[in-house]
Amino acid sequence: MSTRTCSAAGPSPGRQDEPPGCRQDARARLDHSRGRTAPGSPYGGYHGAQYARGAVLRVFESVELTDIRDDDLNAGSNPNGEGHQGEARSQVKIVIPADHSMVSLLGSGDELLHVIEREFDADIHVRGNEITATGVPAETALVTALFDELVELLRKGAELSADAVERAAAMLRAERGVRPADVLTVGILSARGRTIRPKTLNQKRYADAIDEHTIVFAIGPAGTGKTYLAMAKAVKALQAKQVNRIILTRPAVEAGERLGFLPGTLYEKIDPYLRPLYDALHDMLDPDVIPKLMAAGTIEIAPLAFMRGRTLNDSFIILDEAQNTSAEQMKMFLTRLGFGSQVVVTGDVTQVDLPSGQVSGLRVVQDILDGIPDIHFARLTSHDVVRHRLVGKIVDAYERYDALERQQLGTNAAGRTNRRKGS
Repeated sequence: MSTRTCSAAGPSPGRQDEPPGCRQDARARLDHSRGRTAPGSPYGGYHGAQYARGAVLRVFESVELTDIRDDDLNAGSNPNGEGHQGEARSQVKIVIPADHSMVSLLGSGDELLHVIEREFDADIHVRGNEITATGVPAETALVTALFDELVELLRKGAELSADAVERAAAMLRAERGVRPADVLTVGILSARGRTIRPKTLNQKRYADAIDEHTIVFAIGPAGTGKTYLAMAKAVKALQAKQVNRIILTRPAVEAGERLGFLPGTLYEKIDPYLRPLYDALHDMLDPDVIPKLMAAGTIEIAPLAFMRGRTLNDSFIILDEAQNTSAEQMKMFLTRLGFGSQVVVTGDVTQVDLPSGQVSGLRVVQDILDGIPDIHFARLTSHDVVRHRLVGKIVDAYERYDALERQQLGTNAAGRTNRRKGS
């Protein structure tokens, strides 16, 4: 491998030692990173190894951050298959600016460095403020891009954690052309000494959709932040006086248990259904303020049945656990919408607790309202789970199990049909 080095920011009057072709290559890379790729350029496209190279270019342009050899950049997408298959090796040196704490970047006891080493198939060594990554070009490119993002997160005041590093690495591998630093530093609400932020790209898109649409449906598995982010948006809207009140509602459907025999008033009986909404509120508002807001009607938490016959104006309305609504209940709820109001409907269509044979209103509404302007469907997946990492794996395992069962049912049904035809 050649040891020639091109300047980080393209042509430079002070760099007389640049090999022939460096200036043209640097200009092509610079144009590509700014969305001005010329026709026929080898830097066109935004996927695969080229995405990894594009991610590096954000660092490559920054003289104080990185010195990347020209050969390393070119090796990432060798048309002859060299790279992962040919195991071509590249080495990248990343220089962290002196004003950044290496402890903040790498974690106490190198905790975050160990996370990075697990995430990438590359040898990573640290000496002072210099980080060297050695491996196949695509991996070293992603390592370089990750450190670029982590430095940017620190610059924007974010506190790095193992979870944030893992999520940033996953976003870079997903090759969606979005900078993790732009996702993980978006603040939705500052409450009780901390800032509530999206933790995945889909969560950010969901939060953005709430700002841009009157009705938003958030559909995804447990733990993806559907209700929590909606609640944060509702509290922010109330504090900004965009709405006069928050209305939170859920259908009172038992999840395989019967609570009707419990003593107490109607409100005491339905309180367990609404408890998750109270929990989220206590995370975002001073506990002493919540009873006052509820007594004044500024915040209302009620079962879905109590919504019938009402018109809700100037309100932020959240329907939680919507998979447990019937088609009729969903229609009733959506037609409560009044002037100046916003609606967020959240639910998980894989956890329906309705009686057998009853269709979920959340399933049906996707077909009925799809394509109507100002209505948005945000879909989250197991990759957006922000609880314990096992929750995402559990969701994936159940999805595989359900898919296998559907396949077996289809095979059995086809076999019965063939037997009937044969008789």
